Amino acid sequence: MKRPSLTAWIFIGMAAGVAVGALAPSFARQLAPVSNVFLRLIRSIIAPLIFATLVAGIAGAGDLKRMGRVGVKAIVYFEIVTTLALFLGLAAVNLARPGEGVPMGAGGAELGATQAPPATLGAILEHVFPASIIDAMARNDVLQVVVFAFLFGAACAAIGAKSLPVVEFCASLSEVMFRYTKYVMYLAPLGVGAAIAVTVGSKGVGVLFGLGKLIGTMYVTAVLFVLLVLVPVVILFRIPARRFYRAVRQPFLIAFSTASSEAALPLALENMEEFGVPKHIVGFVLPTGYSFNLDGSTLYLSIAAIFVAQGAGIHLSLGQQLVIMLTLMLTSKGVAGVPRAAIVILTGTLATFHLPMEGIAVLLGVDAVLDMARTSINVLGNCLASAVVARWEGYGLEAR
Repeated sequence: MKRPSLTAWIFIGMAAGVAVGALAPSFARQLAPVSNVFLRLIRSIIAPLIFATLVAGIAGAGDLKRMGRVGVKAIVYFEIVTTLALFLGLAAVNLARPGEGVPMGAGGAELGATQAPPATLGAILEHVFPASIIDAMARNDVLQVVVFAFLFGAACAAIGAKSLPVVEFCASLSEVMFRYTKYVMYLAPLGVGAAIAVTVGSKGVGVLFGLGKLIGTMYVTAVLFVLLVLVPVVILFRIPARRFYRAVRQPFLIAFSTASSEAALPLALENMEEFGVPKHIVGFVLPTGYSFNLDGSTLYLSIAAIFVAQGAGIHLSLGQQLVIMLTLMLTSKGVAGVPRAAIVILTGTLATFHLPMEGIAVLLGVDAVLDMARTSINVLGNCLASAVVARWEGYGLEAR
C-alpha cells in the first residue's frame, strides 16, 4: 500500500482542522501555539535561504559578458514574463477582491515584524540599503537581505577564483536550508491543521468561503496567464505546440501532484532535450529559471500579499501596491524549488510592509491547493523559456 504523500497529509490536516474548528471552537482556539511554532520555524528559513540562494546563483553564473548571449537573452525573457505574471496577479486580486470577508488583524504583525517602509521615495530608497546585514537578517527585512546578497554575489563573481570558498559555502548553505525546509515541512500537516482550526474556531466556518474565492482567483488567473502570456509566446517564437505539449505534459503533472519543481526537473531536462533544445541551453536555462523565472510563484505572491491587506481592511494605494510588487519581483528570485517555499517569501514581505502575520495562518490552510497550481505553472514556464531561448538563438527545435 502506497504511503500518503505530504500533500495528502496536508489535505488530511486541513480537513481535521476544519472539523475541530467547527465542532470544538473553544479547544481550536487553544491550538494557536502549535500554529505559531510552525510559523516561527518558517520565519527562521527566510534570511539564510535567500542570502545563500542568491549569492550562489549570481556568483556561479558569473557576469553577463561571460555568460554570453544565452545568459542575456534568458534573463531578459525571465524578467519580462515574471513581471507580466506579477501585474496579472495584481489586476486579478483587485478585480476579484478575494480578501473581503476574510477578517484578519489590522496590523501588529506578530513574531517580530518590521515597520513598514516610509512613504517618501527618498526614504524608501534609503530603507532598501542595509546598515547592517546582521540586523536586516534578525528583523527578516527581505528587501535589505536581497540587496546585500545581489551586491555580495556580484563581488564574488568579480574576484573570480579567490571567492570560491565563499561561493562553495553559500552553495552548501543553500542545500542545507533546502533540507531544513524539508524537515520543517514534515510539521506542515500539524501546523496547517492547527492554523485552520484556530481560524475556523475564531472566525467561524464562513471564513472558508473567502478562502474558496482565493483558490478560484488563483486558478482562474493561472489559466489566464497561460492563455494571455504563454500561448502568445509559443506563437511569437513559432514553438511547435503539439510536440511541446507532449514534452511538458509529464513534468507538469509531476509538479502538480508533488508540488515540487525539483521533482519534475530531471524529466523536464530530458524531455526538452528530446524536444530539440540544445543541451547547453536546456542545461543553463532550466536550472537558472528555478531561481529567476518562477511564473506561478510570482503570480501567487502578488495575489496573496494583496489578499492579506484586503482581509485586514488595509487600503493600499496603487503606489504602495507597486512598491510591494517591486519587493516581490526581487524576493521571488530566491524562491526555492521545494514544496511551499513561496510561503517563506510571502512571510518576509508581509513583515516588511507591516501586514498582519495572521494572514499566513489563514493562507496555510489552503496553501497545499495553491502550491499545486503555482508549481506546475513554474515548470511549464521554465520549459517554455528553454525553447524560446533556443529559437532566439536560431535553433529549429527538431525532435531528437
